[in-house]
Amino acid sequence: MPGTHQLFYEFFKTKSEPLTQKILDLGAGHGAFSQRLYEMGYDLTACDLFPENFQFDKIVCDKVDITSEFPYQDNTFDIIIAIEVSEHISDHELFFKESSRILKPNGKLFISTPNIVSMKSRMKFLFTGYFYSFELLEVNNHNGLQHVSSLTLDQYNYISVKNNFHPAELDIDRKQNTSRNWLIVIYPFMRFYQKITKTDGFYNQKKLLLGRLLFLTFYNNKQSI
Repeated sequence: MPGTHQLFYEFFKTKSEPLTQKILDLGAGHGAFSQRLYEMGYDLTACDLFPENFQFDKIVCDKVDITSEFPYQDNTFDIIIAIEVSEHISDHELFFKESSRILKPNGKLFISTPNIVSMKSRMKFLFTGYFYSFELLEVNNHNGLQHVSSLTLDQYNYISVKNNFHPAELDIDRKQNTSRNWLIVIYPFMRFYQKITKTDGFYNQKKLLLGRLLFLTFYNNKQSI
């Protein structure tokens, strides 16, 4: 999505990660974010399903299919960054299991992914049947580039906790004007419905209602070496 790398870069800088930490840029694409991490001074490894598309020549991009076991040893990395990757895979159990395995204890997994419960996404689904950033799948196309998984935050937490992570810390890239406009109209009805049905308000928190992308931070919960 437009501006994703810059917004994620600003988010990542707020984390103030020590430059001594070892990072895996998982699904590095053309290498734009890998270049930024390299120039910041990190010990960086990049990987992608299509390493031939990687254009930053200061480091090598490994060929990795993240729908299979990752070709890295246990407890290798302090940080894994997966920008706009998780919506492209269907086996999130394996993704989180392998991420936990190659992360050091207390390591971090950073994910960015489309926010399918924003007001803009909810209204799109109401009128089209598709969430924001999703469309009809080409069923015979398995090139790894389609958006095949539209997980919600509690689903991410469910899978991640099962695979040795704490529940995610939630951030967003930015607030959508379209979502804000819809919220002004719909929010009183949402509150009324929530009250009479006694449902929880987990998905009616402002970040989830307004955010375009979710920036999720998962802390590895496995035992120390």
